[in-house]
Amino acid sequence: MLNQNSDVGVAGAPAVPIKPSDRDRVVAIAMIAVSSIILSFGGLIVRNIEEADPWQINFYRASGLSVAIAVVLAVNYRGEAVDRIRRSGLAGVIAGGSLAAAGMSYIQAITHTTVANTMFTLAAIPFITAAMAWLFLQERLRLATVVSMAMAFIGIMLMVVDGFGLGATYGNLMALATALFFSIFAIIVRKNRNIDMLPALLISGIAIMLTTLSVRYGQLSIGWHDLMLCIVWGGLMSGFANWMFIAASRHLAAAELTLFMLLEFALAPIWVWLFLSEGPTRWSLIGGLVVITSVCGRTLLELHRDGHRLKRGRPSPG
Repeated sequence: MLNQNSDVGVAGAPAVPIKPSDRDRVVAIAMIAVSSIILSFGGLIVRNIEEADPWQINFYRASGLSVAIAVVLAVNYRGEAVDRIRRSGLAGVIAGGSLAAAGMSYIQAITHTTVANTMFTLAAIPFITAAMAWLFLQERLRLATVVSMAMAFIGIMLMVVDGFGLGATYGNLMALATALFFSIFAIIVRKNRNIDMLPALLISGIAIMLTTLSVRYGQLSIGWHDLMLCIVWGGLMSGFANWMFIAASRHLAAAELTLFMLLEFALAPIWVWLFLSEGPTRWSLIGGLVVITSVCGRTLLELHRDGHRLKRGRPSPG
């Protein structure tokens, strides 16, 4: 749980009030990193699905997500759960719709091209988000973030130049659509950080289910093996990881939120390479290493800076 009121004292001195964002930013960064690692196993799950097609995967993954978020809302807010959904308003609907579009595009992408190709394309999310945040939120980027993004961009270029020829055009376009829709979701969540956007996840799941039903009604029967994988992916992995993303969005800039997500895009091809021998090329691996290094370096720098400030009892400069 993110800390809202933290006082840290220096040995032998009275506690000095610390700006809440100091410790909260450290926790938020850790949450984004953990959620990215969890989601990075999505490609491995898709490759282990035996018979289900993209629409069926979408439906049952969204079903798991919807049930998980509904349970969280019911436990957290009890009789006020419906009111919480209503309070998310138009922003929640648009955010949920954007996330739903991103989710459906993602399944189409990853089932029509390689995991590496999909993830390398999705690595454009931080740059799309940064541009949108600058245009619509007037968010200024810290120098450390700009440097990290520049390094990550170099890694992405190495991967894209080497990897685009590996997949079909349709899969690449769907991956690009995923990046665009998720960036919109990130901007809306960040802009409305004072509103509980958890209901947007439920709206997303329901939107995917309704869309799938309209396309594949009567053709959604799948085996138990595939069903369990979809439920685990949607209910446990996506539900938990997206909850952490929304919680962290209150303490990080939009560009920072998606920058740390690059870990997911760099790690996902590694898992399918290690476990299923769907290996990226040498240059793809080099590019992925550059991306991971840039994100890890940015994370360690942030942790060191805020940790040092907490010890001294100094507020953040903002």
